[in-house]
Amino acid sequence: MSLRTLPLVFINLGGEMLYILDQRLRAHNTSEDKSEKGVWSESDRRRVLNDIVGTMFSKSFMDELLKPQQLYSHRTMKTVLTRLAHTSIMRLNPASMDRLYELMIMAFKYQVFLCPRPKDLLLISYNHIDTIREFVRDTPVVMNQVDETHRNIIEVYSSLSEGQFQLLRQTLLIFFQDMHIRVSLFLKNQIQNPSGRFVLTTSGPVPYGADVPGLIRTFDLRGREVSRSEFPPGGTYSSLVREGSFDLNGDRVLRLGRNLYRVEHPEETQTSRTPSVQVTGPQLQIQTS
Repeated sequence: MSLRTLPLVFINLGGEMLYILDQRLRAHNTSEDKSEKGVWSESDRRRVLNDIVGTMFSKSFMDELLKPQQLYSHRTMKTVLTRLAHTSIMRLNPASMDRLYELMIMAFKYQVFLCPRPKDLLLISYNHIDTIREFVRDTPVVMNQVDETHRNIIEVYSSLSEGQFQLLRQTLLIFFQDMHIRVSLFLKNQIQNPSGRFVLTTSGPVPYGADVPGLIRTFDLRGREVSRSEFPPGGTYSSLVREGSFDLNGDRVLRLGRNLYRVEHPEETQTSRTPSVQVTGPQLQIQTS
């Protein structure tokens, strides 16, 4: 098991949590019929996000998190994230927190499944950090905390070998195993089947630096190419033109880890354990402290 997995799990799950909370708080800005203001104002939403991000990226907490250590269990991880969510004026009841955690887990699991290379787990994390930075762009103090954490992440993970990233990915897959919770957004987009398992396509871009499958080359003992033959690869593949940026800022190229949720579709952030394809589980119940 990789001792460097915990910080990435926390940052990615925390990012997904912020995406969902931001969506729900925006949805609560007006009443259901849009005729009057809702329970939560725009200033409330910003305050909640600032409070959570400020606690999440505090120096003392991140210094402790970045120490080599075993990955938390799901029970411990949910407890930590619950306390994090409740550092603001917002409160979630236990049922809502369970739903929220399930959404976070399944979103990150899907991103890990689609990750082209183990090293690209960093790009997924950086996409989360980039979006979190946008949430708090009007609060320089909190933005500086995010930037400082990002620099520390770059320093810690830039020296890892390909083998260490592969071990990190395997640790994540063990963490996600047996988690097959159905999410309406994924079901609607047909990237998850009724059993809760993801549908992975056999087409798309190959990892950066890899060749498109379909060609067999034969070499002699001197390393000279002597023949070529082609075979049907079973899908349509393309090569990536450039690699995503692993710096503090830049084009990540990889889209995994960006905010998938939209305010106009709040019903899509629901989960269900029932055999029905139509998901009608309870929405997140958000209350003031």
